[in-house]
Amino acid sequence: MLRLKTHYYQQFDADYALEVPAEGYGGWQTAEIEISLEHTAVVMHAWDLGTPEEFPGQFRACNCLPRTYQVCREVFPRLLAAVRASPIPVLHVVAGSGYYEQYPGWARTLALAGPDPQPPPEILREPVYERLQEFRRDRVFPDAHNRADCDAAWKRVRFPREAEPQGEEGIARDGRQLLALCRAAEINHLIYAGFNIDWCLLMSPGGMVDMSRYGLICSAFRDAVTAVENKETARSGLGKEVSLWRVSVGLGFVFDTADFIRALARLRSAAG
Repeated sequence: MLRLKTHYYQQFDADYALEVPAEGYGGWQTAEIEISLEHTAVVMHAWDLGTPEEFPGQFRACNCLPRTYQVCREVFPRLLAAVRASPIPVLHVVAGSGYYEQYPGWARTLALAGPDPQPPPEILREPVYERLQEFRRDRVFPDAHNRADCDAAWKRVRFPREAEPQGEEGIARDGRQLLALCRAAEINHLIYAGFNIDWCLLMSPGGMVDMSRYGLICSAFRDAVTAVENKETARSGLGKEVSLWRVSVGLGFVFDTADFIRALARLRSAAG
């Protein structure tokens, strides 16, 4: 067992004597908990989408990219070194195609999960639907003048050097494949690192919402994730904070990588 500090949110009790009853909640708290080395995995979801010079439109549309690269440089190396020196496996969730298929971990995942099932029938795509989707692409994200760069960046997406799979670390494209990896290793608790906590880590195939439906506890490293953020939240980082609250209340726990690394070091020291 690994004992370490966790952050959790006390979502009770609303105090109806207050003008805003939710201000009676306990809010963020810390405690020491146990997690099982045998049944926990660290999940990486990270990518390299090039530079602002290569794909300026991608960076205009996605303000989070510089922050993701900073986390890759400053957080991932120590975290992954500590996890890889422990019994806890590292798993990778990917998006798109091509850049991960040559890794041994992808072949291992396919052998465990088997072939993809038949996709469900597509919904009706009629003219009004297409116009609505076009409106969103032009007015919401990413806009016509950014779209070519965004498409080009995702066509050459790759793992960041700091988060590249090693050996046969499992690589999953969706929740079904990630579940196969978890079942094979008897994993029931996933701790996510990568991008972005308010978007992909929560909602993408193999993300927290996906895996929680299978019954897994889904936690996150506070300092190993970023958020997309918008005009109103970018200065304060509110998007990230709200998403970590959502993880704590609905899905799992929130950890700091420094606490996790120290706990692993204590465990190695005690083992001699």
